[in-house]
Amino acid sequence: MKVVPIENPVEDTALIEQAFRYALRAARLFDGSTAPNPPVGCVLLDQAGEILSIGAHQAAGQPHAERMALAELPAGSKPHTAVVTLEPCAHFGRTPPCVDGLIDAGVKSVWIGAQDLNPRVIGGGAAKLRDAGIEVHFLSKRHEDFAKALHLDCRRLIAPFLHFAKTQRPFVTLKVAVDANGSMIPPVGDKTFTRASSLKFAHKLRRRADAIVTGSGTVLADDPHFTVRHVDDVSDKVRPLVILDRRGRVPSAYLQEARARGFRPIIATDLKSALADLGQSGCMEVLVEAGPELAAACRALKLVNLDITIERLADNDRIRAVYADPSLNGEQCEGEADVFGNN
Repeated sequence: MKVVPIENPVEDTALIEQAFRYALRAARLFDGSTAPNPPVGCVLLDQAGEILSIGAHQAAGQPHAERMALAELPAGSKPHTAVVTLEPCAHFGRTPPCVDGLIDAGVKSVWIGAQDLNPRVIGGGAAKLRDAGIEVHFLSKRHEDFAKALHLDCRRLIAPFLHFAKTQRPFVTLKVAVDANGSMIPPVGDKTFTRASSLKFAHKLRRRADAIVTGSGTVLADDPHFTVRHVDDVSDKVRPLVILDRRGRVPSAYLQEARARGFRPIIATDLKSALADLGQSGCMEVLVEAGPELAAACRALKLVNLDITIERLADNDRIRAVYADPSLNGEQCEGEADVFGNN
């Protein structure tokens, strides 16, 4: 893959922007498969401006994005610049520190999309790189328009991970669909009234989620499957399916069918306790798909980290995504891009 050759790729912002878009795209391919780690992408370039390799973290216990990119380097190539969506790690876990790999490979410059604010490792990666004489550039410190937009994309990418790392509670995404009048009840005989593009978006949310939470009313009214069908799912992923059912109304046959579809069904009576239990079991992100009552309860208890409404209009569907952290909201509503980026 060839881009415009330049003498110093570190200063070519068009090249850096392009590399970040490739890195984000690579990371998004594994959205939903990396818990309890974040999805991360990395691009390595040589001094002439050629993209040498692209890597992404694919699952916990597997090499991190930087190590994957290093492993994909062509024989004899010399990486000069690393572009990575998240600050490289400097600690030993299941895999060795990524900063050591970049240092050993002779990288001269590292561009970082988002700082790792995990309380256990904050700031360590960038500091170690600088101590080794490597230039470190954070998008958050740049003033170009491209840097602001990509920094926001990188932060959104890891928002569930950072929330989970700080609180040990899952990042809660609430998804509701309404018609033009604000009703969540689809026409008789239908389970949804959204269009195909919105269904694909909803299934991408399911793919990313580590667990699904719903209410007994939704189960009894719709007999929902909650499976990922409109996009490829993560292989061998078994999601808890938590059903809030205080009155014991959900039939055992539904639970058996949910197990046959690959879920681990759980009957719960308290929403907060259920979310706490999911966090203790390692669920990083939870998707709430439910009717008006449970949706209202989630909002009233301020449990929602990402509030998504899909509204069916006359000619199209409008997607509104609002983060509880205001710094993650853009200046304009961009629909699906506010969740999965423009890359």
